[in-house]
Amino acid sequence: MRPTPPLSDEAKAERRSGLRTIRRVSPYLWPADQPWVKRRVVLALLALLLGKIVAVGTPLLYKQAVDALANEGVSPLMLGAVGLTIAYGMARLLSNGFQQLRDAVFAAVGQRALRALALETFTHIHRLSMRYHLTRKTGGLSRIIERGVKGVDFLLRFLLFSIGPLVLELLMIAGILFFLFDVWYLAVIVMTIAVYVWFTFAVTEWRVKLRKVMNDQDTDANQKAIDSLLNFETVKYFGAEAREARRYDRAMEQYEAAALKTAYSLAFLNFGQAFLITAGLVIVMVMAAVGVERGDLTVGDFVMVNAYMIQITMPLNFLGTVYREIRQALVDMGEMFDLLEQPAEVSDKPGANVLKVQGGEVELRDVHFGYDPERAILKGVSLKVGAGETVAIVGSSGSGKSTIGRLLFRFYDVTKGAVLIDGQDLRDITQVSLHDAIGVVPQDTVLFNDTIRYNIAYGRDGATEEQIVQAARDAQIHDFITRLPDGYDTQVGERGLKLSGGEKQRVGIARTLLKNPPILLLDEATSALDTETEQEIQGALARAAEGRTVLMIAHRLSTVADADRIIVLEDGHIVEEGTHLDLLTRKGRYWGLWQRQASEREAAA
Repeated sequence: MRPTPPLSDEAKAERRSGLRTIRRVSPYLWPADQPWVKRRVVLALLALLLGKIVAVGTPLLYKQAVDALANEGVSPLMLGAVGLTIAYGMARLLSNGFQQLRDAVFAAVGQRALRALALETFTHIHRLSMRYHLTRKTGGLSRIIERGVKGVDFLLRFLLFSIGPLVLELLMIAGILFFLFDVWYLAVIVMTIAVYVWFTFAVTEWRVKLRKVMNDQDTDANQKAIDSLLNFETVKYFGAEAREARRYDRAMEQYEAAALKTAYSLAFLNFGQAFLITAGLVIVMVMAAVGVERGDLTVGDFVMVNAYMIQITMPLNFLGTVYREIRQALVDMGEMFDLLEQPAEVSDKPGANVLKVQGGEVELRDVHFGYDPERAILKGVSLKVGAGETVAIVGSSGSGKSTIGRLLFRFYDVTKGAVLIDGQDLRDITQVSLHDAIGVVPQDTVLFNDTIRYNIAYGRDGATEEQIVQAARDAQIHDFITRLPDGYDTQVGERGLKLSGGEKQRVGIARTLLKNPPILLLDEATSALDTETEQEIQGALARAAEGRTVLMIAHRLSTVADADRIIVLEDGHIVEEGTHLDLLTRKGRYWGLWQRQASEREAAA
């Protein structure tokens, strides 16, 4: 895998703080090519500002209504107690209305960002190398994506609606209390807010570490569950249901312990926040009560102070919740952006050309390759497969047969040398055009959990029903499909488990025939089948090979006897080359493999 450059100390600090994530998400709020998004953001901010103004003015109406009822002054609005009460109610309704309008206007912005980022992540994962996917756990990967995408809408709302509007509301309330009362009220409120914010941030930072552990345990438990379900048959074969249950329960036990620590720390945080807010509220209310007793304040003033303190409490509680969720969203999205920053090992070079297949000649020119730099697999392999020729590659396990197929499909790039099609180096052409030119029938055809029609049609986007049926006929599976109760609409189950090995292979061959590629790669396409089924599949494969350049990678030598040429690979080198009869006559490595397999067949019989 291409090494990822080490991060600088500044980059690591930025990643831990979440600034990288905020910087990546911010453009979704103001995209240059989406003016409708900008309009919605402006409208949402306008609704937010109007809502805050109404919310801050509402307690003043409450005070005047109380004073009118207590006969302690005349309202400057010249409304009676009933009128002021109705005005107070309308103000509260209006404040809520602006808030709902804000959320409704902004909803499309958040959903667009969520969809765009989900698509970007999904597309990027498909661009990552085979090596990456072989080392990652699918269950853990899906969990990272799920949590990261869910945090997008929340984080955008935070950037737009939380900190700035909260500060604005607190400043307006502080100004009202300062001018209508005195500086001591403001001092108590500022001190309460400062201690509250410090306590919230300090405890939340501690909780983020606990939550990270809980997420890791959740990912691990989810991965174990998915891994076990994907290997359902293996579990049954070895009677390992209880063992799998214990393995899953151990993972859930660790998750439970981490979740309990998270829950206990949340209880501590919530109680601490309530204590600080209540202390500030009681102090300010005592000061107001003393003012009323002295005659400096009216009962309406006392009620107004209480209303403002409650109004301050709500956004502060919201701040605590938001900060906790934001820190969690930053952790979740940070993992997703780590994934997005994972470089693709194999990528198109700038200005890569589209592959032009004239005849389909395949050439390996002094190819060296190893999955691990310390262990070479191919050691200078040179091979040319002429247009329309069928060439088989055989050899013992670990000789490098399947590696050649992976290099041809460019799952990996060669370490030295070159792989060419019609004289064009695979590194100079686009991967899409390369993949369009090659059809692969693997050892184990994996099908989507959908219908037989869908799986065959996967070979060519937009294929017609007639083309699908013809591909099934050519793969000698049409008659079998028509005998099924649901025909082509038959569900094949997850990974095609409802079909036999031979039936799956035929569907895979039909899919490849529908693709109609000029080059065909048969990667041990029948080695997992019994002899009778293998012979039946051979007919379908022979039809698939007609008029194409075919590269056969095989373990069973009986399947390659009719090949135009046979290449014998051993320890990363070509040791023999020729037709089946030529190689048997030489009594070399191929003859030895043939004799051994013949003895094994006789023993099995």
